[in-house]
Amino acid sequence: MASPAIDPGLDRHWLQPLLAELTRLGAGGQRPVVALNGPVGAGKSTLAALLRQRAAARGLKLAVASIDDFYLPWEPRRLALAGNPFGVSRVPPGSHDVALALACLQAWRAGGPLHLPRFDKTLRGGQGDRDGVDGREAEVLLMEGWLLGCRPLGPTRLLELQAHGVAGLSSDEQTWLSRWDQALEAYQPLWDQCSQLWLLRPQWWHLPRRWRFQAEARQRRRGAAWLPSDALERLVRSSLCSLPPGYYQDPLIHKAAGLAVLDGRRRWCGGWIRDQNDQLSPSSPSSSTG
Repeated sequence: MASPAIDPGLDRHWLQPLLAELTRLGAGGQRPVVALNGPVGAGKSTLAALLRQRAAARGLKLAVASIDDFYLPWEPRRLALAGNPFGVSRVPPGSHDVALALACLQAWRAGGPLHLPRFDKTLRGGQGDRDGVDGREAEVLLMEGWLLGCRPLGPTRLLELQAHGVAGLSSDEQTWLSRWDQALEAYQPLWDQCSQLWLLRPQWWHLPRRWRFQAEARQRRRGAAWLPSDALERLVRSSLCSLPPGYYQDPLIHKAAGLAVLDGRRRWCGGWIRDQNDQLSPSSPSSSTG
């Protein structure tokens, strides 16, 4: 199988150190979970597939899961997101079966088999639904998703924000912010299962929309399933406005084991790796990540 092409700088400065860390963790025999957080369109799936290929070449059994694998089945998901201001049936906090995800991880970390549900986004006319279960062998699990590691702000901080208004959010979206924040509470035990957090960050937060629309155009050209532009617009907006990056994503930078800042063509333009002595290398991230 041909390896996907990625930016050489991203490969050298970020992907290779991440693979080295996954290999080191796997050698410990503790079945660790490593979290990969990145916005829609950043290339998480491509990078995860490349990591899995390279890990196999090293003799490391690396499994990859997406938080999207753990979406709720259609009916409870529809009810959980009923009336939301984005008009979406998935993506925001509350659309995932966190209890199932936690049970899967805990059973595997305790020495059991790794069983992951499959979610097919083409079912139910593009609304998506569960489609079976996969069993995988793994010494290390890499879990990826756009909200991994995000922490709730709490009611006091939310009241302060809503009193002044959150830039870029409609009045309905601001009203729902407290609901998304409350839903995020349930994810915290799942995040606590992760031994490290690695970040992909856009140089500017308008880039994920461009990236996701480009990816959809490629799917359309290949004849694969694709979303109409209005539905895609709603999905992208829901990922950027249910948890506004300045309040939920930016705080993760100080906790991350590795950061890659990507330009408009998904090329490395800054970032760092945190070593065992809490030192950062090779460079400090640009202030334009906000």
